[in-house]
Amino acid sequence: MTQAAQAPAASSLTALAQRHFALAERGSNVRTEVVAGLTSFFTMAYIIVVNPGILGLAGMPVAAVAAATCLSAALACVLMGVMANAPLGLAPGMGLNAYFSFTVVQAMHVPWQVALGCVFISGVAFLLLTAAGIRQMIVAAIPPHLLAAVAGGIGLFIAFIGLKNADLVVANPATVVALGDLHKGGPLLALIGLAIMAGLSIFGVRAAILIGIVGTTLIGWITHLVPFAPAKVDTAGIGQTIMALDLNGAMHLGGKAYGLGLLEVVFVFLFVDLFDNIGTLCAVTKRAGLIEPDGSIRDLNKMLYADAIATMAGSMIGTSTVTSYVESTSGVEAGGRTGLTAIVCGLMFLIALPFAPYAAAVPLAATAPALVLVGALMMAPLQEVSWERAEQAVPAFLTLVMIPLTFSIANGLAFGITAHAAIKIMKREVTRGDWLLLVLAVLFILRFAYIAAA
Repeated sequence: MTQAAQAPAASSLTALAQRHFALAERGSNVRTEVVAGLTSFFTMAYIIVVNPGILGLAGMPVAAVAAATCLSAALACVLMGVMANAPLGLAPGMGLNAYFSFTVVQAMHVPWQVALGCVFISGVAFLLLTAAGIRQMIVAAIPPHLLAAVAGGIGLFIAFIGLKNADLVVANPATVVALGDLHKGGPLLALIGLAIMAGLSIFGVRAAILIGIVGTTLIGWITHLVPFAPAKVDTAGIGQTIMALDLNGAMHLGGKAYGLGLLEVVFVFLFVDLFDNIGTLCAVTKRAGLIEPDGSIRDLNKMLYADAIATMAGSMIGTSTVTSYVESTSGVEAGGRTGLTAIVCGLMFLIALPFAPYAAAVPLAATAPALVLVGALMMAPLQEVSWERAEQAVPAFLTLVMIPLTFSIANGLAFGITAHAAIKIMKREVTRGDWLLLVLAVLFILRFAYIAAA
């Protein structure tokens, strides 16, 4: 094709993107969305290495899980972009993959194929709850000051993850956590990266995070602060996890029974992803300006359908629950406002598929500063909380601190919603419209009681 012919073709594609994704209406453009998608990918790319490592401990073939991680993330991101036009990246969720591996497979002795079947069933449950409008009702039942606290809590959460990944914060038996050794290469490189990203952000550079990740990686390699050590993965057997899920075992059919524990497994997959995902959706969409004047999330139904379908597809490809990523906020901070950001992120996961063994080449010290910077920027919604009013301050504070301190968005929401419901009861301000809030509070209390008794 000649250059003259290529130009109209490129122009047509740009015009199509403008129309389909409403770029102008959301104050964005193709270039910004591409940069945002790349930024989201680089802050999420660690899952390509981490997920196979965790699920591999459950006896799953590591190479196959690496491929499944890339494929499921690619499919989920593209699905979110096309269906919901939202700048949300999705991939196998951290936390649930650990529960899958360490609790379900190793502690309960459930075969990983059956565990994948449980993930699929939880995905079907997500879909049914969405179709019935229950997930949307749950989002609507959470008061605005708690949603603001969730956004701030997730900011603290991902900032803490970033500081931990950079070894700037380390475990300490006496004080739980402590400052890391700043003489080591990783923490030093992370501080350099944070300075680069923050400096570029101060001067309004939209691609500050992406430039910072690439620049920090190159500095680390050139100065030997971090080694260039790509992971080695045996590529034999890629595809062994595709359609390996055992639905008969998960549903106690065909004589394959693993006790009532499987009901608990499905419930945990459903429960944790439900509330983790709600928290992530609220935080990311608020930052992206996708909140309607009445406080509702634009195209929430479509986002929830995309998430549910992604979980079902992920289990069939061969990975644990696929969910929305809080790291998507890095792409939003880079200017992403539409589904084109998610699609670019998904395509990058697809491109990364043959190179999954080399994903570890980008050091954690280079991506960690991005999480810290985004975490700082996510504190803005906290100004919406009336901190001088105890009825708002107490539930909001519990939500804010319990998310990072328990390493769980679901736990933060549980404490916040339960406290909010208790205060309404004490003040005798409960109305008929608060029935779902009270039901959620009771469910959370039962969950805490179950955890305490286990």
